[in-house]
Amino acid sequence: MIRIGIGTDIHQLAESRDLILAGIKIPHHLGLLGHSDADVIIHAVIDAILGALAWGDIGSWFPDTDQTYKDIDSSILLTKVWKEATAKGWNLVNLDISILIEKPKLRPYIDEMRAKLAELLGAALTQVSIKATTAETLGFVGRAEGVLAQAVVLIES
Repeated sequence: MIRIGIGTDIHQLAESRDLILAGIKIPHHLGLLGHSDADVIIHAVIDAILGALAWGDIGSWFPDTDQTYKDIDSSILLTKVWKEATAKGWNLVNLDISILIEKPKLRPYIDEMRAKLAELLGAALTQVSIKATTAETLGFVGRAEGVLAQAVVLIES
């Protein structure tokens, strides 16, 4: 059986927060605001996996009303979801991610982010793709007010 899932996440940029993307700390003067570490990439990946399996969404698994998840490393959340999926016989075919962020430029960090996600998912580097783009100064992304990530996952059992 093959399943496809799509996940999207958006977080506001803010002072005094780290910019964590795909589990990697990216040097920047702004970070992402959220209950957890606000890693938009990992959150989109989690929602893509949960969507593919019809298991709800990240908010139903890890509610922002639960202090257990306050400032938690989103890698821990992804590991929990993926462990449940693999226990039920699901395997990753591929993962494709697009991130919209005005600054900083992510090209120097893409390979490290891909490697981190591949590690977390027990996958080969060739199964994980990340593409970054700007919004050409349009909208909330273009004004550097926030970051948006989308993930598409193909899994099989």
